[in-house]
Amino acid sequence: MGSDRFSTAARLKAIGQEAHARVYRAAAARRPARRNRLTGRAALLALVLCALVIALAYPMRQYIAQRSDIADQRREAQQARQKVEQLREQKARWQDPEYVRTQAREQLHYVMPGEDGYSVANPAPTATSDPRHKSSGSPGDGGGQAAAAHRPWYTNLWDGVDHADAAGPPQH
Repeated sequence: MGSDRFSTAARLKAIGQEAHARVYRAAAARRPARRNRLTGRAALLALVLCALVIALAYPMRQYIAQRSDIADQRREAQQARQKVEQLREQKARWQDPEYVRTQAREQLHYVMPGEDGYSVANPAPTATSDPRHKSSGSPGDGGGQAAAAHRPWYTNLWDGVDHADAAGPPQH
């Protein structure tokens, strides 16, 4: 008797599986066939979009390059306007006789009548004018010799050559 129950249960299970398979097949038959994701219309649309991108890429590049050129030209024009303004100001300054006198004194070393002009032919190097020379004062005083003692020997040698060269040829 126990085996009859088992076989009945096994039979019911098999019948249930068959019914389930029939229901699944019937539902699949009612459903429309599954389509590909890429249809002909989608492929045509993708092709048209790619063609538009390719067709517009070169003109967009040209447009961006031209905008950059325009910006550069505007910047150069602004700089030219500033330069013109500076030159106009300089021209106006040169129209002033006092400015001309000042420039003649500074650049050409002119002196007014009745004034004495002095020029220093070979000024002694100072700590601010030549960073190689660390001495203060003239080469004849003791401060320059004390500073020379703390420099390397080759610096002192080269300074001696420079001073001898600056003095010019000996006069007979």
